[in-house]
Amino acid sequence: MQSNTKKAVVIASGILSFFTSSCVIAHEVLFSESSYFLPLSLISLLLPLSLFVIFKLIRSQRKLRISEDRLKSSFLGSGDTLWDWNIVSGELTRMNDGQFIEQDKNATTPPNRKNIHPSDLPRVELLLKQHFSGHTAFFEASYRTKDNLGRWRWVLDRGKVIETDSNLKPTRMTGTVKDISRIKTTEERLNLFAKCVENLSDAIAICDRNFKVIDVNPSFVTFFGKKRELYINTPFSLHGYKPAYVEKLKTLLIEKGHWQEELKLPDAKNELMPIDLSIDVVKNNNGQVTHFVVLYSDISERKQAESELQRLSNRDRLTGLPNRNQFFTNLKKLATQKSHHALLVFDLDNFKKINDSLGHQLGDMLLCRLANRLTKLTRQQDSFYRLGGDEFALVMVGTNDIHKITTTAKEFLQEITNPFHMSGHELVITSSVGVVLFPEDGNTPEILLKNADTAMYHAKQQGNRYLFFNDTMNRQAVKRLQIENLMRFGLKEDHFCVFYQPKMNTETGELVGMEALVRFITPNKGLISPAQFIPIAEETGQIIEIGEVVLDKACADVKRWLNQGLFSGRVAVNLSAKQFALPDLTARIDAILQKHALPSYFLELEITEGTVMDDPKEAIAIMKSLSARGIHLAIDDFGTGYSSLAYLKQFPLNTLKVDKAFVDDMATERGRNMVDSIVTIAHNLDLSVVAEGVEYAEQVDILSELNCETIQGYYYSKPLSAEHFEEFLAKQQGRQTNKLTLVKS
Repeated sequence: MQSNTKKAVVIASGILSFFTSSCVIAHEVLFSESSYFLPLSLISLLLPLSLFVIFKLIRSQRKLRISEDRLKSSFLGSGDTLWDWNIVSGELTRMNDGQFIEQDKNATTPPNRKNIHPSDLPRVELLLKQHFSGHTAFFEASYRTKDNLGRWRWVLDRGKVIETDSNLKPTRMTGTVKDISRIKTTEERLNLFAKCVENLSDAIAICDRNFKVIDVNPSFVTFFGKKRELYINTPFSLHGYKPAYVEKLKTLLIEKGHWQEELKLPDAKNELMPIDLSIDVVKNNNGQVTHFVVLYSDISERKQAESELQRLSNRDRLTGLPNRNQFFTNLKKLATQKSHHALLVFDLDNFKKINDSLGHQLGDMLLCRLANRLTKLTRQQDSFYRLGGDEFALVMVGTNDIHKITTTAKEFLQEITNPFHMSGHELVITSSVGVVLFPEDGNTPEILLKNADTAMYHAKQQGNRYLFFNDTMNRQAVKRLQIENLMRFGLKEDHFCVFYQPKMNTETGELVGMEALVRFITPNKGLISPAQFIPIAEETGQIIEIGEVVLDKACADVKRWLNQGLFSGRVAVNLSAKQFALPDLTARIDAILQKHALPSYFLELEITEGTVMDDPKEAIAIMKSLSARGIHLAIDDFGTGYSSLAYLKQFPLNTLKVDKAFVDDMATERGRNMVDSIVTIAHNLDLSVVAEGVEYAEQVDILSELNCETIQGYYYSKPLSAEHFEEFLAKQQGRQTNKLTLVKS
């Protein structure tokens, strides 16, 4: 109540004061000298009018103050800075500028010059000059300026000249400064994104919510041709696809928000190109669909690379034939068909010798020439494959005609045996073919190939022929695999042992040496014949490890018997072809001799003539290396191979062994003469002779007559275990002692 009273008093006082002032003015007007010239009636009207004008003026001023307060509050709320620049004095008045540095006190143009980024200052000056000269209605510039923390911030500075002098030269200017740092950051991001879209190599189309195209990037125009304007505001479509497909696509997009698929679309040249098409939905903050972004990725290069990769993965690089991978793929497809097919698998006999003697490059050329030859023999519906190495396969589709199959196999074998003239060489090769029928011999590619390999293995034993698969072969193959596994286990568990068969002097009947023979005794299967496991061990390469086991145990036994005074001769150990081909053979033998401290004099190595004749020059070098160490060398099974006497005299040999086949044939004159010839050749070359497989007294007599000084066989003893042979040695030593006693007596 008191407050209202005070307000009323203040207002009344103001009015009274104003009224008094007005009366004074009126009095001056009325009673001035000029008033004498005014009519009294006019004076009576002037006084009330003056009072009315004065009241109106008071109300206008009050409204102006209210308006100014509102304007000031609005600017304070907006965060913008208000400025008023006296251009003549340089004074700059700013309001609501808490975040910006105070202006330079020195008069400058622009007044905040020292805080504007150097890179932006020239542009600000130019825009200001343009406004001062009247070229622009407003001054407007965005630039970077420092805030009160010394950071650069983007601002939008807008102003206008509001006062000029008589020469129209600006004297006062007002305006606002707005912080647009966030807007500028967003703008930069949008510009960057826009540039990325513009420069993207993939074609992009942007559609509105009704699937009308509203924009495309340059790559879109380049890829599909036509002008950009022809695509804008047109319904989205896929060339070659029905509208119903696009409608279904829209439904899926709204449900899932993303769609992707590989399509073929025509490019600018109207050529169908593989496209990876993906479409994504754009939604606003309320989750409503606003746009669709369509991305067209040209995958023609990728498809071409995939096709080339697939071709390489399915083709043999050397011959260009379909490879093993393609073989299994196609055979799986054929296995699903209810029809008959035939599979012929073959490899080349002794191809390794060509590679080793003439080089792999010539061997590769031979395989290419062979592939070209055989491809010409295949029917159009058949497929010819290289499975790897020198192994090939022919799949005869839709037939189990035995006559047709065998005719093809014979033609292949005949074509393979035709000589190849290459690099000055005439090469003659042979092959072995295994044949299986589908579905009779197997219903999967793996079984068919396994059985074909089995048939080929058996065909190879007879050489240059074809064989059809049967159950007997399969049983033999299974048994072979079992032996292979047993050998692997036997080597690990030490199931290989050494038996010894004595070598006796023909004239005196005394022991002069023995041969070490490997025996394979398994816990469950018992003794496995050497005739069974040695050929398999040679094929698998296990013979190398088995041979080292025999040599190691033989050297250990001989060293023990030497120390016991039971033996003073040599132990003969067989050396397989694979062992003989080892590059570090001599180093391996040296290591075993040193391990047991056995002098090399007590070791003799038996080598088959086939082994040394594979590469006589290399064999001579190896044999000389062994002989130089004091190791004796013997040719085993002499006369059964294809020895050349020209090479035989160059070999650093000590002994020839006559094969049991010749010894058994001595009952005939022809057989006796054969042995006589071998013994004569050996003696002429200053070599000793050992006849093996001697079983009867008659054979001993004949060999004695032919001057064969050493015999080995069941006539004296079968092969004995180390324990039994030690007993044999003890008995021999006893007999020798008795002979010496009788001689002395």
